Amino acid sequence: MERIEQKPLTPDTFLQGVKDCVPTLLGYISIGLAFGVVGIASGISVLEVFLLSVLVYAGSAQFIFCGLYLAGAPVTAVIATIFIVNLRHLLMSLTIAPYFTKYSTLRNIGFGTLLTDETFGVSVVSAGKEGRLGGKWMDGLNITAYTTWIAACSIGGIIGQWLPDPEKWGLDYALVAMFVALLVLTLASIPKEKLMHYIKLILIMVISMYGMLYFMPGHLAVLLSTVIVATIGVALEK
Repeated sequence: MERIEQKPLTPDTFLQGVKDCVPTLLGYISIGLAFGVVGIASGISVLEVFLLSVLVYAGSAQFIFCGLYLAGAPVTAVIATIFIVNLRHLLMSLTIAPYFTKYSTLRNIGFGTLLTDETFGVSVVSAGKEGRLGGKWMDGLNITAYTTWIAACSIGGIIGQWLPDPEKWGLDYALVAMFVALLVLTLASIPKEKLMHYIKLILIMVISMYGMLYFMPGHLAVLLSTVIVATIGVALEK
């Protein structure tokens, strides 16, 4: 009987996390540069671009901040909007939390705080293949993404001082392009026997979003549709 060799598990090291983050860095760099330019065009300074990147660390939220700031929205409206938009991070953190139960509460707060759409995607793919996630690996993944984002946004802010009209260069579309790329890469990593299952869920998500947009704001439609489709996905798999 032929013996099947098992593929070795990914080492739980900080360096391996850094290596696994590298393929996503182009997204962080391009979106970060775009945000820096858009931020300057919105009237905030390079220092404020840097501080937003350090303290908020959320591409969509930072772009939304610039739009609301430019529109003169009150602080309470800015905080509430960004909070609602970033509620998806709660769902993402809940997804990977079971893999880190052996770590302390403080360590888990660190994992969740630095989790992004890209690092979540890498983590889910890795967990799906190996059935585990390591703390040192996650630190390498998250910290590499975090430092790259801060650097890219700051450099974008400096460049933005010489690019007064970012829409002319299509930089306002950078965030949308990133999410499209993430979807394509995720679908490419899914086994063929499960691909149709995921495509059906995507279609349900599109229909759900389209219908809900008639009755509620976009950010609430995204959150509610995600919960509904995730529930349907779990039910169908069972």
